[in-house]
Amino acid sequence: MPPKTMRTICQQRTPMAAQDPKQRIDNFSEVTLGYSLADARNEAERCLMCPQEPCVKGCPVGIDIPGFIQKICDQDYRGAYEVLADATLLPAICGRVCPQEDQCEGACVVTQKLESVGIGRLERFIGDMAIAEGWSSKPDIEPNGYKVAIVGAGPAGIACAADMAKAGCDVTIFEALHRPGGVLTYGIPDFRLPNTVVDAEFEKVLQLGVKVEANTLVGRLFSLAQLRNELGFHAVFIGTGAGYPSFMGIPGEALNGVLSANEFLTRCNLMQAGEFPARDTPLHMGRKVAVIGAGNTAMDAMRVALRLGAEEVYCLYRRTKAESPAREEELEHAKEEGVIFQWLTAPLEILGDADHQVSGLRCIRMELGEPDNSARRRPVAIENSDFEFECNTVIYAIGTNANPIIGQTSKLKLNKRGYIEVDAEQRTSLAGVFAGGDIVTGSATVILAMGAGRSAARSMKRYLGIKEAEEMEVSDPARPRAFGIDTRQQQFTRVRLPGKERAA
Repeated sequence: MPPKTMRTICQQRTPMAAQDPKQRIDNFSEVTLGYSLADARNEAERCLMCPQEPCVKGCPVGIDIPGFIQKICDQDYRGAYEVLADATLLPAICGRVCPQEDQCEGACVVTQKLESVGIGRLERFIGDMAIAEGWSSKPDIEPNGYKVAIVGAGPAGIACAADMAKAGCDVTIFEALHRPGGVLTYGIPDFRLPNTVVDAEFEKVLQLGVKVEANTLVGRLFSLAQLRNELGFHAVFIGTGAGYPSFMGIPGEALNGVLSANEFLTRCNLMQAGEFPARDTPLHMGRKVAVIGAGNTAMDAMRVALRLGAEEVYCLYRRTKAESPAREEELEHAKEEGVIFQWLTAPLEILGDADHQVSGLRCIRMELGEPDNSARRRPVAIENSDFEFECNTVIYAIGTNANPIIGQTSKLKLNKRGYIEVDAEQRTSLAGVFAGGDIVTGSATVILAMGAGRSAARSMKRYLGIKEAEEMEVSDPARPRAFGIDTRQQQFTRVRLPGKERAA
C-alpha cells in the first residue's frame, strides 16, 4: 500500500455527534456522543504515521499515538487499548477533557494543511470500548516490600499510584473527600465527563492492588511526618491540587449569593445540590447568574446554572474571546446553550439589597492595550464606561490557589504563593516526600497533572532503588564496572538515624 499523503487522506475531520442544544440544557447527560466504529476507522486513516511523531512529544504522558491509531486501522482494538494503557489508565477521561488542540493535536503534522487528526476522539473511542468490554491491563506484579502513600486521589495521585503499584509497591491513596477522582469528580459536570466513566477508569487502578482511604484529611488526622515514621511509608507523593478559590477583593463579595466556582460545582457534581430537598445540600441559585472568568471552569459553571433553571446566564471577561483560556469546543457549546457573553467587561462592585442578597453588578468596559507578562494584550479600563445590570448570583471562576493544609502542618518548603517547591525530580524539601500537579504548578490541565504524577513515580522508584526495565539492560561494555557490575546499576542503601534519614 502506498504511503498516505495530505492529498490522499480525508480532507475533513470526522464529525462527532452531539445532543441538540435545546434538549441538552434540560439534562445532565453527556453532550458529545462519541465516535461509532465506522467513524473511528475513518478518522484513524487520516493519520500519516509520520516518523517524527511530534504528537507523542506533545503528550505530557508520552502516549504512543501513532501506535494506538495504527492498531485501530488494523482493527485490533484491544491492541490499541494495550498501547494506551502503557502510558495511561484513564483514556476515556483524557479523551474527553484534555486540551488536545494545544498538545498532541496542536503538534499534528496534518495541521499544516488540514484540520488535525482527532486524536482525543480516538482515545475516547478506545477508552469507552475498554469500559464496555471490561478490558484491563494488569501486568505481572512482584511485591517489593515498599509502602507508598499518595495524598490526594486526583489525576496526579492516580497516575503516580498506578505506576508505583505496577512497580510492586504497596500503595495507599488518602483522599479527603468521600469519593476519589479529585477535580474529575467534583469539578467537571456529568454532561462533559460522566462520573460513571470516572468510576470505571478508577476501578482499573484498584485492580492493581491500590487501596483508598476516603474521608481522610492528611495534615489534620495525621501529619506527613507520621506517615513516614509512625505509619511506616517509605515514600510519599503529594497531589492535593489547588482548590482554594480566588476572589477579586471588590466591594460586595460578602453578600449572600456570591460563590466560587469550586463551591458551586462541588455542591452540584459531588453533592447533587440540584436535587435539593431530596438531597441534603442546598444551592439557593438566583434566576440571573453572572460568572466572572472565561476558562473551562467558568464554562462548566455557566452550563450547570442553565441546567438548574437559571433564566439568564452571563459570562464576564475582561479580555476578548481570542484570549479566553477555555477550549474552543466548550465556548461553542456554551454559546449554543444560551450563555450571554460580555467580553471586555470587568466587575467593579457587587450590588446588594436590604436583605444583604446580591441584586446586581457594577462593571466597566475595557479595551486591550500592550501585551503583559502572559504575552496577552493587557486589558485597560475605558474612562466613564461604567454600567450596571441585574443579577441574583455571582460566581467567581478566575483561578485557584494552593490547598493550604499540607503546607500549614508540615515543614515543607513553599514558594511565596504557597505552592510546594520541588526540584527537577519532583522531590520536596523533605526526604522521601515528592509532589506534583496543581499543588506545585498552580491550576493546570488533567493531563499535565498526570504527567507530573508519572514523573514523580519515576523519581520515587529511583529513590527506593527500584529498577526500571530499561535500566536493567547494559549495552555499553566500555562503561566502568565494579565486581563485574555496571556502575550505573549500583544501589543506594537507605540508613535510618534517630529523627533523620540519609542515603549512604
